[in-house]
Amino acid sequence: MQILIVAATADEIAPLTSHFADNYPFDILITGVGMVATAFALGKHLALKQYDLVINLGIAGSFDRSIPLGEVVEITEDRIAELGAQDDEVFLSIEALGFGESCFNPSKKLADFGIAVKQAKAITVNTVHGHEGSISKISQRLQPQLETMEGAAFFYACKQAGVNCIQIRSVSNYVEKRNRDAWKIGLAIKNLNTFAIGFVEQLIGKA
Repeated sequence: MQILIVAATADEIAPLTSHFADNYPFDILITGVGMVATAFALGKHLALKQYDLVINLGIAGSFDRSIPLGEVVEITEDRIAELGAQDDEVFLSIEALGFGESCFNPSKKLADFGIAVKQAKAITVNTVHGHEGSISKISQRLQPQLETMEGAAFFYACKQAGVNCIQIRSVSNYVEKRNRDAWKIGLAIKNLNTFAIGFVEQLIGKA
């Protein structure tokens, strides 16, 4: 099986790459942070090589307080939250404007491989939320559970390339007024990579 692991930063998948000790049974693409970097890097890469499965790994913030920090979550829907227009107090999505789409889904699910983890809906943003007013507005408008800076762009690029994809995130913090002391980045990366190692080993065992 030809597998591509995609991450915004090398740190987010460092335990995974260390585990396989440079003898990777997959390709790695570090895109950089954000939608633009992700879409460009992944689109360019997928134009050169085809894969059976592309896996996006990373950490995320959670609007949903019922999801414990450090939990690994499968993203089943991701939306570019800011793509549209403001009409005074009303937000008009790109769909409402008739210019495209902002909501994307994976083409594969962990259930296809006999794996079950918590599923969640996410939004992708250019500016992560850290103000109570903006958090309230986006929560009312879209009811997101998680927030990242790359996920929907990852789904978009994979859709355009016609390649199977899955997005897996681990929760590092809650979406609130910025409070780095409460973040659990180390725990999130540890749990994400423990899951990813097991998932990849299952995949290559079935290859």
